Amino acid sequence: MSRSTPLREVHESLGATLTDFAGWQMPLRYGSESAEHNAVRTAAGLFDLSHMGEIHVTGPQAGEALDYALVGHLSVLEPGRARYTMIVTEDGGVLDDLIVYRLAPEDFLVVANASNYARVAQELAERAKPYDARVEDRSDAYALIAIQGPNSTAILGRLTDADLDGLKYYAGLPGEVAGFEVLLARTGYTGEDGFELFVRPEDAVPLWNALSEAGADLGLRPCGLSARDTLRLEAGMPLYGNELTAEMTPFDAGLGRIVKFDKPGDFVGKAALSGRPAPDRRLVGLVARGRRVPRHGYPVTREGEVVGEVTSGAPSQTLGKPIAMAYVSADALEKGGLTVDIRGSQEPVDVVDLPFYRRSK
Repeated sequence: MSRSTPLREVHESLGATLTDFAGWQMPLRYGSESAEHNAVRTAAGLFDLSHMGEIHVTGPQAGEALDYALVGHLSVLEPGRARYTMIVTEDGGVLDDLIVYRLAPEDFLVVANASNYARVAQELAERAKPYDARVEDRSDAYALIAIQGPNSTAILGRLTDADLDGLKYYAGLPGEVAGFEVLLARTGYTGEDGFELFVRPEDAVPLWNALSEAGADLGLRPCGLSARDTLRLEAGMPLYGNELTAEMTPFDAGLGRIVKFDKPGDFVGKAALSGRPAPDRRLVGLVARGRRVPRHGYPVTREGEVVGEVTSGAPSQTLGKPIAMAYVSADALEKGGLTVDIRGSQEPVDVVDLPFYRRSK
């Protein structure tokens, strides 16, 4: 049976189309997907992310435990800062991609994807056993609301005295928004500037309403999963289950830079990742020359031979063309002339560097 976030009644009152996502009833859209997408690019969008998982790792050796459990070097994080990282298997396959916040010297918050957080919490608890650290899944203690887009700072500034201009990207601080205690983080999954607000579940509805009212004259729109997916695709951000799976390593996804071999001691997956040959395929961006959209699972072809597979694809509202991410063999990329098999038709595509879209700063 699907779970509901604390904001479900709000979504229903706004006419949202709900869908099952990772065991949760989540808003897919409220009306026009393109209008929601464009609102985030030009003004601001409001997202319910309460399906995400929140896991606390605490104790004198919490940092060292995370250094061992994850591929990143988390013990050097300053309190108030965050880092993107991954948890992998002994073979180097990605179990999930994560954001880790250091809230205090002995308190880290690990944010995991909705479909994986129970597994992540279990793995962290097992890997932390040799350390003076405690792992606790506190997902039910949080609701998570994101406000994203160029007007997000102005909107949030109407409701808080927090130093938003001084809050760096991938940083977080405790504060009050509309009178509610929150962890205010400058993070997001859209390619735009914005914030994610971790709040008590009972405060989610009044906080959402306060944000909606504060942003009414600045173009703020509620946004669903569809817009979130096309926004992250344009920004070249991977989605677990598409660009990232347990059969792929961080290096396969072009994210080898987040694997910190120079940190002290061992970490799970180190031997497999350090001895792994260079990937024989690359994650690349594709832009269709025609109007047909390369979708997840479609074969990438060259002269009739399958040379890769589309992992994510959609019409790009910002570029005005269909776009996709795909894993393609290095040899085929060198030769060029790629197409995507869309229901038996070989549609030509151009290979581009990711991301497709990068905001002006």
